[in-house]
Amino acid sequence: MTYLPLAGRICLALIFLNAGVNHVLGFSGFVSTIASKGLPIPALLAVGAIVALLLGAISLILGYKTQIGAILLIIFLVPTTFFFHPVGSDLNSFLKNLALIGGLLMVVSSGPGLISVDGASREKTTRF
Repeated sequence: MTYLPLAGRICLALIFLNAGVNHVLGFSGFVSTIASKGLPIPALLAVGAIVALLLGAISLILGYKTQIGAILLIIFLVPTTFFFHPVGSDLNSFLKNLALIGGLLMVVSSGPGLISVDGASREKTTRF
């Protein structure tokens, strides 16, 4: 049971890490997609999304400031879900994003687990 939170964090993080890397590699296309939705300052929104995706994913993988990383990803997912995957047009992607939000809320609630940077630092401070 000790390794389950680590496995769960990694499984959650991989989709965000993959998306962040893909958006960096296809930055101009990502900006165009954002602009096509009529959102203002698409380049700035693209950079913000990439930063949120990569920092949140790394936070989950390492278990460092995990709750902040999970909240950052939730903040990214909520508008993304409604602007890019609305219920009527893309139900599977909408439900997938809701499931990801649910998993991230569980991380916020339960913390990173013992095998994490946060868990290791917490264990050192509670030994004495």
